[in-house]
Amino acid sequence: MSSTRVRRASAGYALIAGIAAAGILTAPTAHADPLWPGGPDLPGVPAIVPPPLAPPVVAPCTAPGAKVCMSKSMNEAWLMEDGRVTYGPTPISHGRPGYETPPGVFKVAFKREDHWSTMHHVPMKWAVFFNGDIATHIGPIEEQSHGCIRMVPEGAENLYHHVNPGDIIEVIE
Repeated sequence: MSSTRVRRASAGYALIAGIAAAGILTAPTAHADPLWPGGPDLPGVPAIVPPPLAPPVVAPCTAPGAKVCMSKSMNEAWLMEDGRVTYGPTPISHGRPGYETPPGVFKVAFKREDHWSTMHHVPMKWAVFFNGDIATHIGPIEEQSHGCIRMVPEGAENLYHHVNPGDIIEVIE
């Protein structure tokens, strides 16, 4: 091969190598957690200072020993253990005008996984009765009830498994 051809071939290889190197240098870099909040990101290096923890969830009820807290004005409920929130908030609805859910501190009377309302002819899945014929159960939270606390399925089931007869439920305005 002539020296001219060798120089042209070498120049071509150099050009290809240069393009390849430029592509590698402009490739995006991997991201890591910063070493400290607002600090640099170094790939493969874990954060030295963890991000701040979220503040604990606090329920607005004050009854000693309450296992459930329900706020009618906030349309939310929380499950409690030793004054601390263990679940929630979860959305609820309550009694409509003329059928208001009364505020107060109540004890769970009984509970039934699959209850049938003979008053309103509707199923009451995960029913927990706490004030006469008033109970918590699954129901449409978009509309108010005839006094019961309606809950989303997950919230009603969690509440059902969390309480037993005699446990305290507090309902606040």
